[in-house]
Amino acid sequence: MDQTREMDSSQKGNPTIESVEFSQLIPENMENHTGNEGVANLDLILDVTVPVSVELGRANMLIKDILALSQGSIVELEKVAGTPVDLLVRGKLLARGEVVVVEDRFGLKITSICGSEERVRKLG
Repeated sequence: MDQTREMDSSQKGNPTIESVEFSQLIPENMENHTGNEGVANLDLILDVTVPVSVELGRANMLIKDILALSQGSIVELEKVAGTPVDLLVRGKLLARGEVVVVEDRFGLKITSICGSEERVRKLG
């Protein structure tokens, strides 16, 4: 990073620019994971919040049909009742599961974690 030095009265038209070097920053927890760089990198993001959603199904509708929706309207989804729902992390399929009720809230009981092959198949 460059830093400009204060000009004295003899250098009014020509400022001097000096280069500054900074030492490399290494987080303290990196020292604890010597030899296992992947784990150390993962530790850096473990407290990052990401959006997680459960998708019951999807539907394509004409705008005129969306505008006609009212209380009590039913939107038909492409999934059959009883099929596993998808757990999405940042919009990407991570797992499938069953909807459950815990006290007065809905929850998801994970039945399978999707591998990368299944995630690719789901995209197509």
